[in-house]
Amino acid sequence: MPFCEVAKHQTSLDGASSSSSSSIGTKIFYKTYGHGPTKALLIIGLAGTHDSWGPQINGLTGAERYNDDDEDQIRAVDQSSSDSEYGGDGIQVCAFDNRGMGRSSVPTKKSEYTTKIMAKDAIALMDHLGWRKAHIFGHSMGAMIACKLAALVPDRVLSLALLNVTGGGFRMFTKEFS
Repeated sequence: MPFCEVAKHQTSLDGASSSSSSSIGTKIFYKTYGHGPTKALLIIGLAGTHDSWGPQINGLTGAERYNDDDEDQIRAVDQSSSDSEYGGDGIQVCAFDNRGMGRSSVPTKKSEYTTKIMAKDAIALMDHLGWRKAHIFGHSMGAMIACKLAALVPDRVLSLALLNVTGGGFRMFTKEFS
């Protein structure tokens, strides 16, 4: 199964290794779909998993199944395509389970679930995949994570798509709603 061990790939913004206690032992489950030089990272919101992106993945890649080297998985590749075509105009998409959801690790402390920590998980995943830059899609809480990712490493973001996002917190409510 494809997992990214966060602490192995996490670095501080100055390039030095930065294995914080929130990253040690944390594994992020992910799947990739499609092939090509264009990369897109999909960050789902609260209580969602990588599977929540099914229609978007299909629309972007045409893939029904994920890329995997296991014998029991079918590659989502048009039978008329050849490996040489993967370097062409295609797109590769990665969808993953945020920490605490799906098949990813479940840290026990509340303090290990900030959007900044989760953005660093996504950056570590990009490093694990060897992706220098990507188009970033975020839905709901995933969009809040995507904003943090873009603030931390703006040079790695080709574009930022935010779906159903809020600034977060109770500061957004007026006094009559709080």
